[in-house]
Amino acid sequence: MAKSRTVFVCSACGDESPKWQGQCPACGAWNTLSALHVAARTEPRARAVAAAGGESAAARSLGAVEAEEAARVPTGSEEFDRVLGGGLVVGSVTLIGGDPGIGKSTLLLQSAAAMAARVPVLYATGEESLRQVGLRARRLGLGDAPLQLLAETTVERVLDAARAGAARVMVVDSIQTMATEAADTSPGSVTQLRESAARLVAHAKSSGTAVLLIGHVTKEGTIAGPRVLEHLVDTVLYFESDVGSRYRVVRAVKNRFGAANEIGVFAMTEQGLKEVKNPSAIFLSRHEQPVAGSLVMVTREGTRPMLVEVQALVDDSRAQNPRRVTVGLEGNRLALLLAVLHRHGGIALHAHDVFVNVVGGVRVGETAADLPAVLAAVSSLENRPLSQELIAFGELGLAGEIRPVPFGEERLREAAKHGFRRAIVPRANAPRKGTSIDGLEVFGVTRLDEALAAAKG
Repeated sequence: MAKSRTVFVCSACGDESPKWQGQCPACGAWNTLSALHVAARTEPRARAVAAAGGESAAARSLGAVEAEEAARVPTGSEEFDRVLGGGLVVGSVTLIGGDPGIGKSTLLLQSAAAMAARVPVLYATGEESLRQVGLRARRLGLGDAPLQLLAETTVERVLDAARAGAARVMVVDSIQTMATEAADTSPGSVTQLRESAARLVAHAKSSGTAVLLIGHVTKEGTIAGPRVLEHLVDTVLYFESDVGSRYRVVRAVKNRFGAANEIGVFAMTEQGLKEVKNPSAIFLSRHEQPVAGSLVMVTREGTRPMLVEVQALVDDSRAQNPRRVTVGLEGNRLALLLAVLHRHGGIALHAHDVFVNVVGGVRVGETAADLPAVLAAVSSLENRPLSQELIAFGELGLAGEIRPVPFGEERLREAAKHGFRRAIVPRANAPRKGTSIDGLEVFGVTRLDEALAAAKG
């Protein structure tokens, strides 16, 4: 009979400790260690080394390694393919997380049905019955797709069905419902998540099957379970959406086969998720008349330039500590920008509440939003509308300088394509001498005071 030992596993990062501690030594989280009884490893080291392929592995030079492009399977959705980096890579493992009801199962069912017309696809569900999946497929108009369905929660049986059906693509909905016979714990526990995911990853790498995993999220919005789950897979995608919005953004936060932070935009309809080919059009709300505190910027999500509207509201504060609120931008960044505006622009807002919002629920994490946020705040303070044909982008430094951002020319061309006629940008991002962008007048600035003067002109 195999001996057992007790280890303490962190529910936040999956790290193991030989004894209980109040704080995890790996990630620093408090009260996350729980006892787990596991079978002791009695396999001789020589046998384990032999099973791994020999006593030692021979190193190869970099030039001798084949650098062929990985084969990809189109998912039937250009937006989904964009997020994945051009399609689903053969032998890859992709983890998709998001709030309940946001559309994870719908997107993967639509993609699985489209891919089933080209390669064998297995859709394994541990949360719904086959009847429920079938009814949803009929509502989406996918009832005739040659898709293999399986209602099962045991990983070994799922893998047996995949081998029997020669599946080249496998969808698991969801990884938290799966359990492996090798671990004697309940589904969803740290050990089950780690062991189940490890077996699915091993199957994907050994057979060349592309595996798509759906993951539950915590109240903080991260995928439930140990972070080691995200390290095991090749790609991690997150669904994003505002409450009540019909638009869904799928963002790649990790991708070994493409650009990280790439996004795909979808609209939820009665027929499922529909692609939004031109996201800039839905995030731009052209007002009938110019309004104060509104300015359009060009942000960059992955490889895609996208136009979004930045709105600011500046009002007299009746509180001792004025409020600084941002939606879609980093909160601490706003306080920094207002301090620079006071020091180098001569405009003080210490007695005003300042609210800044990115329209459409988009989250802008790059510093290109600095300049449009400041110009929109000044416009709201002075109640002076900016031109509806004006766009701006640029990073604002602590010394009042306007610093360039990557891919400036691509951003300007995207703005010109949508009919904008004036742009205030860092001088280093302005077109070089002898070149121009048709229909777009570009003002290259190096200081904050120059940008404020250009906006008033």
